[in-house]
Amino acid sequence: MTTVILAEKPSQARSYVEAFKNSTKKEGYFSVSDPVLANETFITYGFGHLVELATPEKYDQKYKRWSLSNLPIFPDKYKFIVPRDKKTQFKIVKDLLMKADTIIIATDSDREGENIAWSIMNQAKINLKSKTIKRLWINSLEKDAILNGFKNLKDAWNYYPAYQEAQTRQISDWLVGMNGSPLYTLLLRQSGVRGVYSIGRVQTPTLYMVYQRDQEIKNFKPEPYFEISAEIEANRQKFVAKLDPYERFKDEESLTAFMGARSLRTGFQDALIKDVLQETKKTASPRLFSLSSLQSAINKRYHASASDVLKAVQALYEAKLLTYPRTDCNYITDQEFSYLLSNLTGYLSLVSSQVSLNNTEANKRYVNGKKVQEHHAIIMTKIIPNKAKLAALPKLQQQVYGLVLRTTLAMFADPYEYEQTIIITEVGKANFKATGNVPTKQGWKLLF
Repeated sequence: MTTVILAEKPSQARSYVEAFKNSTKKEGYFSVSDPVLANETFITYGFGHLVELATPEKYDQKYKRWSLSNLPIFPDKYKFIVPRDKKTQFKIVKDLLMKADTIIIATDSDREGENIAWSIMNQAKINLKSKTIKRLWINSLEKDAILNGFKNLKDAWNYYPAYQEAQTRQISDWLVGMNGSPLYTLLLRQSGVRGVYSIGRVQTPTLYMVYQRDQEIKNFKPEPYFEISAEIEANRQKFVAKLDPYERFKDEESLTAFMGARSLRTGFQDALIKDVLQETKKTASPRLFSLSSLQSAINKRYHASASDVLKAVQALYEAKLLTYPRTDCNYITDQEFSYLLSNLTGYLSLVSSQVSLNNTEANKRYVNGKKVQEHHAIIMTKIIPNKAKLAALPKLQQQVYGLVLRTTLAMFADPYEYEQTIIITEVGKANFKATGNVPTKQGWKLLF
């Protein structure tokens, strides 16, 4: 009985190979053995997409030259091809899949990973019903996670709808691009505008949103306004208070009228402190990171683009330091909480600040298995790098790992506590409010 493991790319295949006891490198694949595997097992891989949608001229040579008379292009059946530079590897993969009794899909655990694997199998014209097809579904490339994943393989057909969804998106992109780009380019040329214009299903509306925002900024006309604040002195201490409820005035006339109606005047005036409210407040640490929230946080702190952040997180995932990056979830399960808890001392050694990690019980703000569907939040793996290894990483990877590390550790730290004081002062017939916060316990903020 032959088993073939299909990885997405060579680096992913190598991560699997490193987790197994024995391996032999071949041309385009590995022969592997391990107690968790069947007797005859091979690992092969794509280079990402081995199979692509054919361009219009593959349907009809008339499409090679753009013409409005040829539009729209709606094929009855979509053609998929293997690019010339990937044909050698595709043949290796196809031959192995043909011989396999069991196929284990081990591409990235997401929609695009499904698309890559099923597209390869369909292009290879395998009788899928004659094979046993399993799915490796993991959140980390560290050895324990890989071995545990192979011990608990899932039925790959349960994930087939994700492939259909991804391929529908792929075809939608193709239809918009292959029709929209020639249409707009040719129409603009008729109006004397030269150039080639790329139209995309996501790209074009997103670009328009950026343009709209840019126009709003460009055409923004600042309008002056007036506001009233009071500098209050009591017990030889001064503080500034704002009108409550807050109000802006478009011109000096409306401001003067308001002040007259409320018996307010500029300069010195007696006032009465009506109320002083003091309350101790707590702030919980930030939620764990999804990909989008991590991209946003890194951009805010370090001004890195979303694509650069994704590349950095992907590299850290492949280095087995962070868990799977393409997640829209900011929760973890009890299983991840347990291993984080058992490794707290090691993680804390990477952080210079002295912070107490007293919260060793799972908190539903962060730990909720019911809210974890495909992938949990981005956290550290069980592999704890030393400071020298971290220092050797590219700067952005250091920044990403550092922020994920601190945000995850903050879950175990005490809340940030502060005393909030609100002072309401009556001046004339108007109230003014001043708010001040005094930290009483830094808690998780010490990590940042």
